[in-house]
Amino acid sequence: MKKNYDFDKMEGERNPYVKSLKQRITIRLDKTTITYFKALADELGMPYQNLINLYLRDCALHHKKLKLDWAS
Repeated sequence: MKKNYDFDKMEGERNPYVKSLKQRITIRLDKTTITYFKALADELGMPYQNLINLYLRDCALHHKKLKLDWAS
């Protein structure tokens, strides 16, 4: 194994599966929700969309269900 590699001369090959990893969607979120996730993402040093994705993935993996208590 070499100690140093010169990646400037190499032409990388794109991942053919990258498009199947994530799906682009349109979603409407209220401003306070976006502000919350943007502030939290800034604290963590990551893009807010990735943070929202991680949060939703955690909800899906743990089968979390929202408990709605509608006022009657």
